[in-house]
Amino acid sequence: MSHLAEARTPLLEGGHLKLLTFNLQVGIQTSAYHHYLTRSWQHLLPHPNRLRRLDMIGEVLGRFDIVGLQEADGGSFRSSQVNQVAYLASHAGFPHHFQQLNRNLGRIAQHSNGLLSRLPPTRIEEYRLPGTLPGRGAIHARYGEGPDALHLFVAHLALSHRGRVRQLDYLSEIIQPLRHVVVMGDLNCTPEQLHGHQRFCASLPLHPVRPPLSYPSWQPRRALDHILLSESLQADEVRVLDHLFSDHLPIAVDVRLPDACLESCLANTRGEAGRRRQR
Repeated sequence: MSHLAEARTPLLEGGHLKLLTFNLQVGIQTSAYHHYLTRSWQHLLPHPNRLRRLDMIGEVLGRFDIVGLQEADGGSFRSSQVNQVAYLASHAGFPHHFQQLNRNLGRIAQHSNGLLSRLPPTRIEEYRLPGTLPGRGAIHARYGEGPDALHLFVAHLALSHRGRVRQLDYLSEIIQPLRHVVVMGDLNCTPEQLHGHQRFCASLPLHPVRPPLSYPSWQPRRALDHILLSESLQADEVRVLDHLFSDHLPIAVDVRLPDACLESCLANTRGEAGRRRQR
């Protein structure tokens, strides 16, 4: 466990939940447009510095309560057989993690989303998102029980407008009946494009805080990475973090939970602690 993870403030202190979303681009260092060409081989082949980069990324992730990851590798030749989701969870001191394999290229590449969590999820579901091309997915983690449970989605949406519309329609059907909801990830669209999708905005009204610019990381011009909140949740701070090798910047939000939702999350945490003591 990293020293940063050990030095964190207590979980859910003051009713706050520290969230982070990050497209880590498989640990490739990208800091200029020409790197997409000159370093493209790293999407298929291992690099000797990739593990060192993951260690440095883990030091930052350890400051948060829940982290959503996109473009992680699930353990293949290009990542030197390292499951990057599990590795970051271990290095940053997260007791709970989940990897969603979205595009399976066998031994060459394991394209994945990931969830790192200090809170024990009550339930985790994964969805294969519709689209023009296969390989996009979303993770749905529920914390607590009943109508005041917290529902957190980690998603990576399609590059094409047509594909994103289908995927947002799909997610809208799931989100519609839920009360306390977070959607975070690389949504591959700007806030203006999200606002243009009426059905999705109706199921999850966007928080009025404008997300910071996150892409490209070396000269941010577009807000493609989002943490979206239902009206029941309050964002006390929204910020972009420093460049962590990827072509996307990490986005962080401190979320204040309503009392009933906080109690639902804490009840599940206490139950998990009791089960551990019994073992």
